[in-house]
Amino acid sequence: MPILNDVFIERGAKRVFAGAIEWPGWCRSGRTEEAALEALLAYGPRYAKALGRRRLGFVAPADVVDLRVVERRTGNATTDFGAPAIAPQADERPIDAKEAKRLAVIMEACWAALDRAAAAADGHVLRTGPRGGGRQLAKIVAHVADAEGAYRSKLGALPAEGDARAATLAAFASRARGEPPERIPRSGVLWSPRYFIRRAAWHVLDHAWEVEDRSRPAS
Repeated sequence: MPILNDVFIERGAKRVFAGAIEWPGWCRSGRTEEAALEALLAYGPRYAKALGRRRLGFVAPADVVDLRVVERRTGNATTDFGAPAIAPQADERPIDAKEAKRLAVIMEACWAALDRAAAAADGHVLRTGPRGGGRQLAKIVAHVADAEGAYRSKLGALPAEGDARAATLAAFASRARGEPPERIPRSGVLWSPRYFIRRAAWHVLDHAWEVEDRSRPAS
């Protein structure tokens, strides 16, 4: 019997994202809801590969009917630009110690996927688009690290000193336990710990897969 995966939809004016509620990082987009769900389905095996042998229980679905839309949100300009921007209501749920550990393991798996992709592409020139666009490897890796620093601030964390990834997990764990933020961002709006992991995992995997795809010969 297939395992149903609960999915949320974030609909912008030009782009729609479909993301798995319980599996941060497994999130893809399309021009329509149907296209986004098909893209999510297509990336199921790649997400499973990213998780590796971590025994988290993820099984890539075989058919789009195994994706159950349980929530729909209205996107914004960021959605149409190409990034998910609206947290599903499900991300407001509290996080117990077991769930916090699971989410941290998923985040570590996404980092490992990026590291593998970067190592495999090291020394190669990444293919550019038809107009010559696209960052090269070093700039992609730096961009991901810079973005995570901005994301940590959305948890109310101070700038990292030393190991940035360890600081990310520490900030997440603190907020998951319900501890107060170290500071309030200028916007005054904090992300929930679940949404933090969702957004960070999506960003890391999106660029890991970009590196993989652009380092392959054009078909």
